[in-house]
Amino acid sequence: MGVVNVTPDSFSDGGRWSDPQAALAHARALIAAGADILDIGGESTRPGAAPVAEAEEIARVVPLIAALRAESGIAISVDTMKPAVARAAVAAGATIWNDVSALAHAPGSLATAAQLGCEVVLMHMKGEPATMQADPVYDDVAAEVAEALAGRAEAAMAAGVARGKIWLDPGIGFGKHMIRHNLPLLAHLDRIVALGFPVLLGVSRKSFIGRLDGGAAADARLGGSIAGALWGAKAGVAAVRVHDVRETVQALRVWQAIAQAGEGQA
Repeated sequence: MGVVNVTPDSFSDGGRWSDPQAALAHARALIAAGADILDIGGESTRPGAAPVAEAEEIARVVPLIAALRAESGIAISVDTMKPAVARAAVAAGATIWNDVSALAHAPGSLATAAQLGCEVVLMHMKGEPATMQADPVYDDVAAEVAEALAGRAEAAMAAGVARGKIWLDPGIGFGKHMIRHNLPLLAHLDRIVALGFPVLLGVSRKSFIGRLDGGAAADARLGGSIAGALWGAKAGVAAVRVHDVRETVQALRVWQAIAQAGEGQA
């Protein structure tokens, strides 16, 4: 899943793709680099991010989604917490609703997801983007995240979302301490995979990588991002959400080739 942030303030690439033509060119480049899904976001969910008005978010994402759908059959995800934005995005050609609040942000989110009939990504987040990193506390982060995601999946199915349309995302960096929570959660991704839903993992360029590498800036975290993607693949995640598509595709292809060669020798 390649990331296209049409925002002025995303943590890694804020402002780079806010121009519609630049965003479309970037999306085309990600497809050419090997992306299977494009994730289009019009509201930053980085720690401390301010909310964006519904109309503004729609104005940012819908033209890009429509332009992509007019020329490509690629799966398109809209990264939003707002039901109205999801409706507009799906009408324009999006096929996945990626919600960092696991369809809990708005009262109508669950019903809207059921009505749309699209795939949904339920991500775990403790709190809201503006406050989520204010001293989050867990006793057993992997167990608690797994339990919370299982509960949201049950809620979605009870609202009418088909089980086969549901993805889960452990929400690395969303209401988790950089080291105390993110690393144990990654170490126990098998608990999330064991819930039986396809898992989406997003570690690309995240702050914990910089913390482990002497404060490396977001655009200098490629090695750590690839390490996280490979770890997720080994744990059985179904997709990785990344900024650096070509490099990650190459790493996954080499890893898979080595694994397959080993199986052939068994």
